[in-house]
Amino acid sequence: MDRDGFVLAQERNGHAEDGLAEAGPLAREFAALTGELLAAGTVADVLARVVAAVRRVIPAADLVSVTLRDGDGCFHTPVETGPAASDIDAEQYRSGRGPCVESARADGPALAYADDLRSDDRWPEFAEAAVRHGYLSVLASSLVPDAVPPRLPGALNVYGREPGAFVPADRDRLLLLSTHASLALASCTAVSAAGLQEAQLRQAIASRDVIGQAKGILMARRGLTADAAFDVLRRTSQDLNVKLVELAGTLAARPSALDGE
Repeated sequence: MDRDGFVLAQERNGHAEDGLAEAGPLAREFAALTGELLAAGTVADVLARVVAAVRRVIPAADLVSVTLRDGDGCFHTPVETGPAASDIDAEQYRSGRGPCVESARADGPALAYADDLRSDDRWPEFAEAAVRHGYLSVLASSLVPDAVPPRLPGALNVYGREPGAFVPADRDRLLLLSTHASLALASCTAVSAAGLQEAQLRQAIASRDVIGQAKGILMARRGLTADAAFDVLRRTSQDLNVKLVELAGTLAARPSALDGE
């Protein structure tokens, strides 16, 4: 649906809701998302709802993630729809080059994209990682989650497996979604850098504890050293394409889970 159609639908009979009902599923999706985001109470809740909406309104979105920057200027990926996103995003965080990093910078573009990362030479480290994981197209739109200084920007990132996966309408939709998300995050009391850091610290401690439990189980059951036990976990998580912490949690709950590995 184009902008003129959306405006016409809202003006018809003077009733926005009636217009949205006639405008089609995309307009209704954004109207519903607005209500959901206003009701969201935490950063995690806002981001989870936005990521889910991306999957619904951009058909070629095979992988979605969110980039945020903390007060120290470091980027991280707090939300993703698949473990490959963290690996791909981390490569551009290390190199300082990539569409998500560019969009997340305060002076960066509102939208960065590539139709075929196999032939795009702007972000070589990022492109190599994305292609290695099987993703050839990318869209990244700026997020501004802070309403007041220091205004720590981020990005909403979408990956497609096919070259040229995203049409111009998808870019417009992502810009609208990131705008919705920015407004919701700005009104969320947990969006402060301190709140984000506290949540990340709790998650890091929990992850460390469960990985330590899993290592202990492998050491006891197989007579491995700590380093060897961790290597088993790392290799298995890569082979199964699941996060290390999720694999560790499964092993902690079922100590025999890796006996056949």
